[in-house]
Amino acid sequence: MAKLWSPICDQLGIETPIFGFAHDIATVAAISNAGGYGVYGATRRFPEEITDELATIRGLVGDKPFGVDLVLPPGMPEHNSREAIELEIPEGHKAFVQKIIEQYEIPPASGPGMRTRFIRSSEIEANQIDAVLNSPVNMFACGIGAPAPVVQAAKQRGMTTLALIGSPHHVARAIEAGVEIIVAQGYDAGAHTGPIGTYSLVPQIVEAAGDIPVLVAGGVATGQHIAAALAMGAQGVWMGTAWLLSEEHQAHMHPVNRQKLLEAGSADTVITRSESGKTFRQIRTGWSQAWEAESAPAPLKMPYQDVLVGDLLGAIEEHDIEPLIHSGAGQSVAYFNEIQPVAEIMNQLTRDTLKVLNAQQNFIKA
Repeated sequence: MAKLWSPICDQLGIETPIFGFAHDIATVAAISNAGGYGVYGATRRFPEEITDELATIRGLVGDKPFGVDLVLPPGMPEHNSREAIELEIPEGHKAFVQKIIEQYEIPPASGPGMRTRFIRSSEIEANQIDAVLNSPVNMFACGIGAPAPVVQAAKQRGMTTLALIGSPHHVARAIEAGVEIIVAQGYDAGAHTGPIGTYSLVPQIVEAAGDIPVLVAGGVATGQHIAAALAMGAQGVWMGTAWLLSEEHQAHMHPVNRQKLLEAGSADTVITRSESGKTFRQIRTGWSQAWEAESAPAPLKMPYQDVLVGDLLGAIEEHDIEPLIHSGAGQSVAYFNEIQPVAEIMNQLTRDTLKVLNAQQNFIKA
């Protein structure tokens, strides 16, 4: 029986070259158990939570490999001090946020939001890194930034290292840091993404990476996309949006958000900095439109934007403010319009990829 395979499968001990990024334990474990490589997004988790959650995933997947992803941007403040950040937020930005609160009559949040549980800072990053390095995880993935000392420390503990990059200019820096796998993340991708389209980006990164394996992210949703990724010289794909509508993820999904994702097309996403200060592709809603208005101030840099809007973003979901509820999602969201188990999503992707690859033989004439 034919199987979808690339050399990275043997290198990492996986059945199929599909890497799945998710923010919840059950989905990550299901991806690895279905033969792919699950990667847990832990950037907004406290170090002790990372320790416990990675141990839980290990218990769910047995000896199958899985990874963890941290965002490690340069230039963050040294200390985890919300008070210090709040003192530097301009009054005009605070007033604009207050107008949103008044317009939609949003009650206060009962506690800090996901982005204000702690401040993205060197202090928190160091503790998160220690938690990962001392956990039973197979891969350390860097979503933004790939500091060489972190990469080397992970490799010394036998972890595979990976970096997501959105420009050919970043390849040399990743290689210099010692990264072993590169994810070429195109403009189509959800959450933090760059300005270069996937088709334009991937061949350039494959060429610049040389012998280093490359995965494709951004707009990957079907077997046709996976076959195209392999044709461009990549060894696999990195998918995030695909799992948002998996059965396993629904415990973490607001019902309003679920419906918006089910109904969304590719043109219903927008890149905004209003979420965190970094470019972030999400479903277009009243939230993104408010920040696109001529009267809106320019979003602040991370972590200042985090602190400015973090509690409010939590309050929006807590109090069911329907027009403003949203989710990060890539342009591939158009392809996902039903709730399915992770295993079925994986099976369909592999079946369809093999079908496409077999059909390509029709284009070769002796």
